[in-house]
Amino acid sequence: MAPEDHTPSDTPKQRQRERATADDPAVGPLTTDQGVQVDHTDDSLAAGERGPTLLEDFHFREKLTHFDHERIPERVVHARGAGAYGWFEPYESCAEFTRAAFLRDPAERTPVFVRFSTVQGSKGSADTVRDVRGFAVKFYTAEGNYDLVGNNFPVFFIQDGIKFPDFVHALKPEPDTDIPTGASAHNTLWDFVSLQPETLHAIMWLMSDRAIPRSYRMMQGFGVHTFRFVDAAGRGTFVKFHWTPKLGVHSLVWDEAQECQGRDPDFNRRDLWDAIEAGEFPEWELGVQLIEEEDEFGYGVDLLDATKLIPEELVPVRPIGRMVLDRNPESFFAETEQVAFHTANLVPGIDFTDDPLLQARNFSYLDTQLLRLGGPNFAQLPVNRPLAPVRTNQRDGFHQSEIHRGTNYTKNSLGGGHPAVAGPRTHYPEHVQGIKSRTRAASFADHYSQAALFWHSMSDWEREHIVQAFRFELGKVGAIQVRTRTVAELTHVDLDLARQVARGIGVPEPTDKEPEFAAVSPELSIEALPGDGSVRTRTVAVLAHDGVDGRQLTSLKEALTARGAVVEVVAPLAGSLATTDGGPHPADRALPTVASVLYDGVLLPGGPVGTPDLVTDPDVIRFARDAYRHGKPVGALGSGVGVLSAVVPDAVRTATPTSGPVSDQGVVTDAAAGAARPEFVEAFTRALAAHRHPYRPPGRF
Repeated sequence: MAPEDHTPSDTPKQRQRERATADDPAVGPLTTDQGVQVDHTDDSLAAGERGPTLLEDFHFREKLTHFDHERIPERVVHARGAGAYGWFEPYESCAEFTRAAFLRDPAERTPVFVRFSTVQGSKGSADTVRDVRGFAVKFYTAEGNYDLVGNNFPVFFIQDGIKFPDFVHALKPEPDTDIPTGASAHNTLWDFVSLQPETLHAIMWLMSDRAIPRSYRMMQGFGVHTFRFVDAAGRGTFVKFHWTPKLGVHSLVWDEAQECQGRDPDFNRRDLWDAIEAGEFPEWELGVQLIEEEDEFGYGVDLLDATKLIPEELVPVRPIGRMVLDRNPESFFAETEQVAFHTANLVPGIDFTDDPLLQARNFSYLDTQLLRLGGPNFAQLPVNRPLAPVRTNQRDGFHQSEIHRGTNYTKNSLGGGHPAVAGPRTHYPEHVQGIKSRTRAASFADHYSQAALFWHSMSDWEREHIVQAFRFELGKVGAIQVRTRTVAELTHVDLDLARQVARGIGVPEPTDKEPEFAAVSPELSIEALPGDGSVRTRTVAVLAHDGVDGRQLTSLKEALTARGAVVEVVAPLAGSLATTDGGPHPADRALPTVASVLYDGVLLPGGPVGTPDLVTDPDVIRFARDAYRHGKPVGALGSGVGVLSAVVPDAVRTATPTSGPVSDQGVVTDAAAGAARPEFVEAFTRALAAHRHPYRPPGRF
């Protein structure tokens, strides 16, 4: 998952950043913005000890004025985000279908900055809300910056960008109350959905577990639109981009996601930061679906329709490279907040299509940067600055940081003819003609078959979660006519789905005939994306008490840590625990400060003295029961098996001191005392790598 030495790479972008980084403010005396040294900054200059503050206190005025202007407008959408630096390298030359230089040389690593985000909520909202996640990548290539600005869904909610303001207005908090924050479960969003059938495919993704990822590091990314590769000869090939995480695609369940919002609203941001700081660098594989121009209409969907995907069974995803994130930002504001992505930031060899949603984004992104970042010179900010040489005739404007000399027009002779225009760039020579009209192509009209494809491609437990999500979301909608209309729309996807939702939200069950949609794409299910099978960065809570078996505790922690898991000893109180061998063992967390939703697995070691006390501890009971009902791996050793059996009666099947470890649907037990046996550790590791165990009793989570 990480480079061999777990050390952040030294890229040209990193060296450029270091040149733009201010000196350590702790070195040398405090100064004003003008470099004047300050000898006192705790009291304002006043006329007498209790007199009025004087306006001649230039330090006071500068300090307060700067503070008053520290904030810039947050993004209208994707305001809540986290970012990191890293690099991308192709597996082999892609010159057969693109002239883009960064995709042609396997020996060349291109620096990147990636920003992950939620869509609906403000900067202060929580990470684990049900929402689309942004997945935006800025490549600092030798030919200029290229931005691949996508999401963790391969499709979007609307087909034409002119509807984007309407969609976002409906999605955002209600205009009268400014409620809810970071949530789609409210009247206006579902009113819009119930009246716009084109939204249904993306809504199915939103109601699935894809909308509540376990980690940004365990989340797919998609370019959403169809783009074009252009080779050196000017030949075009349609392309769709896919990012696939090495760790696999894993999600929270809704109950966990809601509790995480209170326990740790920064759950996903903290996870990304901590993994990179620990040297566990996240990695994704970039894959492409390539469609020859003559096959544009050969797959039953219009490639210009952003609400549609091409099933991988029809056009396989071809892996072309990998991306590794290995360095956290040093200033959230200067880098993660001020990074400016733009779908029109292209390099030679990558081009647009006439997707009407993409065309709108090409206008909107530049427009919004002018407001957020105070003018047209935002490309000079360190995080946005290209590595490629910049030579333009653009001048002046707010925040101009360059001192330009010479002429500022083309053509010129007084400046020696510089900068001169470059050689021909291979824009795709697409023929365009048509009658001006506000119409939509008939090939965009099918709004239901791919929503049904998604539904029928899900596993049983994924479908159950989708039904529960619809019931929760529509249950928050007060307008009965909106609920009824939405259920009516769902009948066009699947009649059984519509009936299950209707039963949960108090509207009549529909009786219309179920539509005939039988297609399935197994690759759409989370079950098809388990990852590399490792447990690296998986978090495990070991519930312990005074009197715990010291050998078990130590052996468990050492064995799982050696496999790359992050193990924390969780005890009733912070400090240290008394173990059976008489030595203390540190407790990493106190039970009242954490919950099982913050961990990927739970272990209960044994101990003849203190372990029985865990049976009556309400925090332990809640911790173990929640882990079990959320389908997480749960393990117990020695007398810990009895504790698990007492607090979660459904969990334990059979385990005796002589039977050896028993593993059943993610519950791993071994009644033997002493150091954890290798067989137990192996069984628990396999259970942890599987992430969830949805088919164990009581059959739902």
